Amino acid sequence: MKINRQVYPTDLTDAQWLILAPFVLLPYLRGRPREVDLREVVNAIFYLLHSGCQWRLLPHDFPKWQTVYYYYRLWQKTGVWFQLNEALRMKVRQAAGHAEQPSAAILDSQSVKTTEAGGVRGIDMGKKVNGRKRHLLVDTLGLLLMVVVHAANIQDYDGAKLVLKRANHHFPRLQQLWADGMYANVVDWVQTHCQWTLTLVKRLPGMKGFQVLPRRWVVERTLGWLGRERRLSKDYEHLTTSSEGFIYAAMVRLMVRRLTRQPVT
Repeated sequence: MKINRQVYPTDLTDAQWLILAPFVLLPYLRGRPREVDLREVVNAIFYLLHSGCQWRLLPHDFPKWQTVYYYYRLWQKTGVWFQLNEALRMKVRQAAGHAEQPSAAILDSQSVKTTEAGGVRGIDMGKKVNGRKRHLLVDTLGLLLMVVVHAANIQDYDGAKLVLKRANHHFPRLQQLWADGMYANVVDWVQTHCQWTLTLVKRLPGMKGFQVLPRRWVVERTLGWLGRERRLSKDYEHLTTSSEGFIYAAMVRLMVRRLTRQPVT
């Protein structure tokens, strides 16, 4: 499809749109026919995600910002971003020679500052951050399995339970987890409630500065991927569910670009 406007680096290619279209082009069962181009809506969301601009500052050659925001929230509420993440992750894993469903995962959190947008927040006394925590569960390729965003004053071991409860019974092959020493208090809880084995990967005693730790570097790389999207440099959202939606959208953008490096089937 030819776009009758200036092309932005975040715009979807035809091959990428071919992958995403079945998830967002849902038929209308009632009401007037849709007039907005949903490909342009996705382009606008990815532009905002990558550039970090405000909704009201979207370029005028996109659909109206109110329309773009409406569809972003609609897809977040109806689980479209999560479903896209699920479907694309299975395709990427299969292309890499792995089973569609993971048998192992890595758990970690990231504390980020919030803004005056409001919503839940707290102070992470360990990292001296006033804001929220993103608790991520990723597979061994670093692809997102589940994310929960909560106030930063919630301890890591309590936040881990939030994301693991949501992931429980969702990944039938999952057996092994890795995490850092902060999650020592949930080892038995994971075994009892999820029937998974949580192994702690600790820093070597006496070592100072940065260390590349086995398994844990995978989730750190995922956090680096998310950091490329300026909208995720802080938590600008009023609702934690909206924050989670942008994290899933960031992974969707990453995976659809990765999939189109090879022929799409």
